[in-house]
Amino acid sequence: MNTFLQGFLDNDSYFGRFMTKLGIIIAANIMFIIFSQPLVTMGASLAALYHVMLKTLRSGGVVNPFREFWIGFKTNLKQATLVWLIFAAVLAFLSVDLQIIGQAGGALSLFRYGICAIGLVVICLFFFLMPVMAAFQAGLKSLVGHAFYFLLKKPWKSAVILFFDVFPLILTYTDLKNLPLYAFIWVLCGFGLQAMLASTLLLPEFEPFLPGVDGGGAFVPAPGDDEESMLQDLKDLDGL
Repeated sequence: MNTFLQGFLDNDSYFGRFMTKLGIIIAANIMFIIFSQPLVTMGASLAALYHVMLKTLRSGGVVNPFREFWIGFKTNLKQATLVWLIFAAVLAFLSVDLQIIGQAGGALSLFRYGICAIGLVVICLFFFLMPVMAAFQAGLKSLVGHAFYFLLKKPWKSAVILFFDVFPLILTYTDLKNLPLYAFIWVLCGFGLQAMLASTLLLPEFEPFLPGVDGGGAFVPAPGDDEESMLQDLKDLDGL
């Protein structure tokens, strides 16, 4: 019996690996919330969250979430902050347009469909640009192109990612009765679970363009497989 329990609780057991991964998700989620308090840094925090999840998956769970989050935050601070500010500004502009059109009524109301379509594209791009930014080091123009490429490559994966990125947020703000429960889940692990799901689905698409890693997640590129050459392969592939 003791042997069974020891094996069950061992770090290399299925339960042990699950608990280790859950601990990483919770730790990274808390870091995300702390670093997002000045709202202007939310983009960099989200990119850092994806950095932790991708590194966790590629290393088999052997990572320090606090250290990796800080690395991802510093690396993506400028670009992710710029993307977040543009994203927030565009959504705010579109929201104001919808309100104006709604009050005007008449033929102008038809424009709301176009505005909603633009908003949907912007939201889709943002939610794919963050994991792409966490995985690849490139200029913003190239990253946007890569985000569109991975968004359109596997539509069913994109639909799943976008559903679980958006629907829980809508549910949180519409089901006020259970708001305390939702708030607890978001603070504990909600954002981390979203990032882990998206990273799990996207990593198989990313890996052909990423250098290899050892057991600890450190890069060990083979000759000719440096990140720059792999990004060039991605540019050639998606026509950028």
